[in-house]
Amino acid sequence: MILNDWRLAVVGGVACLLAGCANYTTPGGPADFHALGITQQEVDAGTDAGIATKMARKPLASFPTSIATVRVQARGYRNYSLDGWGDGDFTVVTVRDIETEEQLEKLTKLPMVRAIVPINRMVVTGKIRNERDLRDAAANLQADMVAIYTLDTKFGRTTTIPYLGVISLGLFPNEQATVTATASAVLIDTRNGYVYGSYEATAKKDRLTNAWSSQDAIDAARRDAESSAFDGLVDQFVEGWPQIVATYARH
Repeated sequence: MILNDWRLAVVGGVACLLAGCANYTTPGGPADFHALGITQQEVDAGTDAGIATKMARKPLASFPTSIATVRVQARGYRNYSLDGWGDGDFTVVTVRDIETEEQLEKLTKLPMVRAIVPINRMVVTGKIRNERDLRDAAANLQADMVAIYTLDTKFGRTTTIPYLGVISLGLFPNEQATVTATASAVLIDTRNGYVYGSYEATAKKDRLTNAWSSQDAIDAARRDAESSAFDGLVDQFVEGWPQIVATYARH
């Protein structure tokens, strides 16, 4: 009797599932990776030639190493203090607008760094199209690596106390001007473009709008934000450099 009851329960359970008991949906089958093209042979055969070339790059820099540095911006870049140089797809900034000697000294004192050499107009073409042109300039300086960095700066304005300007008839500033600067960098091998590391730091500076009474004041705020962002970028580089040495230096 017990055996018959057990058999009835099993049959009833199966019937319940087949009938969609409690609206339960059974899982589907596995994905066919062969159909998706995700087998090693198919991946190897289908990898874009440009991507495959980049993935095949190997580090070639020797240690102690020399590092060329260059700041690039968008085509036709200019700010209140200076104009970028070159008429290619990218503009090179050769004037030290926001960099300080203290920041560069931090890089020079890093272990296994032989020299830090800024790229200037004497060694770089006026038509920068890609990183290959920057690596060519670094090669002219006999630098094993090149650190390429750029800055993205945004200006904004926010109201601190909405009705303060109305109450004070505009005599008291109720708006806050904001400058946000993001510095980004990549460290690559001069010989083949192998990427050793990438870095990014952001700084934000706020001022009451009455502090922006002139173009000089606005530009000072811009330089302040950009210099702080670059300082954070240098700190990231300094922090990550020991790992690069440990990974790539051949003792």
